[in-house]
Amino acid sequence: MRFTDTLKKNYEFRRLYAKGKSAVTPYLVVYARLTRRSGCRVGFTVSNKLGKAVVRNRVRRRLREIYRLHETGFVPGAELVVVARARAVGAQYRQLERAMLDACKRLGVWRPASP
Repeated sequence: MRFTDTLKKNYEFRRLYAKGKSAVTPYLVVYARLTRRSGCRVGFTVSNKLGKAVVRNRVRRRLREIYRLHETGFVPGAELVVVARARAVGAQYRQLERAMLDACKRLGVWRPASP
């Protein structure tokens, strides 16, 4: 992720939950907020309720890859937290990708590159 830093501290996640806007899909919830920074910041959350570590890590890897492939389409200064829901465990990659990009588009933090 060339243009992105990660959210790691608990207070960063809580601030985004409290002050950000959210978009819900059957597979995930995206919280977003625009800041004045030059780059994006992103964090991924997968609960223990979704399964053991292997399952949670697979979901997290897929979400990170979706973000990485579409990183250039995100608005500079966006902060994102992506929270996986139970359906994300059994979802196909394309379903997760469509859900994440639709949610980000609704929040105004992702603009697809025009051809």
